Amino acid sequence: MSDEVKKYLNDIFECIVFIEKEVGSERIFANYKSNSLLKAAVERKIEIIGEALNKASRLEHPLNITNIEKIISTRNRIIHAYDAVDDNMIWEIVVKHLPLLKKEVEALLK
Repeated sequence: MSDEVKKYLNDIFECIVFIEKEVGSERIFANYKSNSLLKAAVERKIEIIGEALNKASRLEHPLNITNIEKIISTRNRIIHAYDAVDDNMIWEIVVKHLPLLKKEVEALLK
């Protein structure tokens, strides 16, 4: 794996750690939903994750990441169809999908 791909994977890992820290271990949806700054930050980090995966997958094919296409398309949706993004969709990503992505990225970085 190239250093460039590792850099993208590290960026992804750091974004996930940021989201985990800011959302908190309690993961309370009402807290997330009522905090516009937190929502903007989480959406931005998901954008970065999608872009980094897009770039990494072009350099390292195949990149063993579950649902890589869906992650990239979510990034595109947040950026280009921001009015179609809802809190429930982002929250589901945070609680259901980011933990798996974190594990997969950690495994690739070893």
